[in-house]
Amino acid sequence: MKTVSENRCYGGTQGVYSHASTATGGEMTFGLFLPEEAQLGEVPVLWYLSGLTCTHENAMTKAGAQGWCAEQGIALVFPDTSPRGDDVADDEAYDLGKGAGFYVNATQDPWKPHFKMWDYICDELPALLGAEFAVDLERQSITGHSMGGHGALTIAMANPGRFKSVSAFAPIANPTKSDWGRKQLGAYLGADESTWAKHDASLQMRDVGFDGPVLIDQGSADQFLQLLKPETLAEAMAARRQEGLFRMQKGYDHSYFFMSSFMEDHVTFAAEALYA
Repeated sequence: MKTVSENRCYGGTQGVYSHASTATGGEMTFGLFLPEEAQLGEVPVLWYLSGLTCTHENAMTKAGAQGWCAEQGIALVFPDTSPRGDDVADDEAYDLGKGAGFYVNATQDPWKPHFKMWDYICDELPALLGAEFAVDLERQSITGHSMGGHGALTIAMANPGRFKSVSAFAPIANPTKSDWGRKQLGAYLGADESTWAKHDASLQMRDVGFDGPVLIDQGSADQFLQLLKPETLAEAMAARRQEGLFRMQKGYDHSYFFMSSFMEDHVTFAAEALYA
């Protein structure tokens, strides 16, 4: 593992690190905020999964989360959204290829050699964090935005007992029925739509739900509402009798202004579960 940068931040440290990844077959970069308490012992972990076109850096510099995590004594992880490198397959469209890994393990060419973001987030990066940093992997929560909200929800529901809570900002809620999903799941996973269901938060909510609290924030003025399909997730949560809260925030769009406005709520929500 290489240290790219480390900066003093809210009494703790905001670091950026890179490492050779077995899952993606190349060099991966991630951000990690460690609060001051990490100097004394292990601290709980909140994962933040970013959306389309993002790297580890977008939320790290725009979401305003570190200050709230410092107040709660929580580490905050910012993974990348896809593999990178000259030998990694890409597409001219912004919503496929680099920056658009969709948190799946690709089974189709040309994506399958590198696009293993499910394994990277679920297995490889947690193991690295546990080995290298003062984090308590027995106390994890997860959140994310848009494509990252999709990833947070599907990963949380597929790994019962791992995360104390899950939350999302404007998640891609029903990708098997959306152009933000059908295109990508078809490309990465192939034409057999039975393999897609694991990566649809609305379908998984109806089928298995989450074994903890859920918080969803969606802006009413989001320019991508037709692609996100939040109503399907809200209906699935109600049908499942899922412990949680779905909030439609009047006038907010899909931007980081929306996320930063409600970040305190999401960090506090995670902290309540992590320290319960």
